[in-house]
Amino acid sequence: MKHCLLAGILATVVGWGLGGTSVAFAESAPAAKPDAVTMPTVKMPVIDFVEYDLPNGLHVILHQNKTAPVVGTYLLYHVGSKNERADRTGFAHFFEHLMFEGTENIQRGQIDKLVSAAGGNLNASTSFDRTDYHFNLPSNQLGLALWIESERMLHGKVEKIGVETQRQVVKEERRLGTDNAPYGTLFENLAALVFQGTPYAWTPIGSVQYIDQATLDEFRAFYHHYYVPNNATLVVAGDFDLDATKKQIADYFGPIPRGKDIERPQFELKPQTKPSEQMVESPTTPLPSSVHAWRAPAEAAADAPAVELLADILGTGRSSRLYERLVRNEQAASEIEVFPYLLENGGVLGVSAIGNADTPLKKLDQLIDEEIAKIREKGVTEEELQKVKNLKLRELASSYATMQNRARNLAHYHVMFGGTDQINHQWERYDAVTPKAIQDAALKYLNPNGTNVLHYPVVKPNASK
Repeated sequence: MKHCLLAGILATVVGWGLGGTSVAFAESAPAAKPDAVTMPTVKMPVIDFVEYDLPNGLHVILHQNKTAPVVGTYLLYHVGSKNERADRTGFAHFFEHLMFEGTENIQRGQIDKLVSAAGGNLNASTSFDRTDYHFNLPSNQLGLALWIESERMLHGKVEKIGVETQRQVVKEERRLGTDNAPYGTLFENLAALVFQGTPYAWTPIGSVQYIDQATLDEFRAFYHHYYVPNNATLVVAGDFDLDATKKQIADYFGPIPRGKDIERPQFELKPQTKPSEQMVESPTTPLPSSVHAWRAPAEAAADAPAVELLADILGTGRSSRLYERLVRNEQAASEIEVFPYLLENGGVLGVSAIGNADTPLKKLDQLIDEEIAKIREKGVTEEELQKVKNLKLRELASSYATMQNRARNLAHYHVMFGGTDQINHQWERYDAVTPKAIQDAALKYLNPNGTNVLHYPVVKPNASK
């Protein structure tokens, strides 16, 4: 069963999730046996959209839905922590905060107030691959969102008062969410092991020392290089007039000059040939924890769906293999979480087990290794696969419920999958996965020589390190 060990940690890393829409389930066929898991007949809805480019390179995607008088805007900049220098980590996340400071025509601290006064809300997030900004507003306030986003793109203020304010905000965020939280450094340490030698080796939260060392000119250079229309995808989803919105977008964003072409980091995650292990001693660790992680494919890779479903078989639900073995049968762990975190250039598949107070870490390791070995040697059953496919279908079917989630997904598939229409073909990718594909993924990625282990022991008071 999935718990919250990594929920807060991953929230600081990505802040990303699929959205949802309604879907009709037909009556399923009679079960072959009482406990069989069968697949309901489903027709996934089609998400219609219009997309085009402005002359300055801004990619625009428009999705109309007039079921409610609301509209969501979503602006994705194709820049994340992997675009940073190794000695200037945290820049992408820093700008997530800085872009709320104000512009040449919007006073400091006014963006939140303007949106709130209009009956809306806003947020932003940063990942390894992208930074995004989103507004939810009544449909008659769409122009406000477009104006603010165009202002931030053209007239964003990178000045001393804002930079110094956000330095303190970001450092406090790191202290609370990473440095002083139980298992707070988990994903940071994991990324350093799994992604060693690549720009994924540091997480978006970055390092305090580099944020302190960075100069105003360095921040300005980052802004002018990445916050340009040809590095951005704008989505509008909800209740709006198509022609009027196209004109508004052209008026607000059309005059913004195209920036220099962005040189993307080029790298691949090669197969790991030697396992690694790291002990992390922290006074904030309440219970022993063992984390096993392997390099995984990029999210658009052909075998990515098999890896995701493999993760669900291992760790989603009380009937999952690791929960049944470690929690229910052996009573060695109190929590199990299996997380596939797939990115643009590669990914990680991780297993996290929080042990009971008297469980040795090596015992957790042994049980995890045994269950991984079983799947590698014997594969999975049709019933197990059908169960997790049902869960995945439910996840996809509920992933377009709000206009904001639809907007996010449209931008995501355009940028990360190379085609916006992939939003309408995701279920086909999962439905095509076979038991053999699951075993092949386990053999390819869950290789003992590619295992990275993090141990979080409970540190006794006054224990020397």
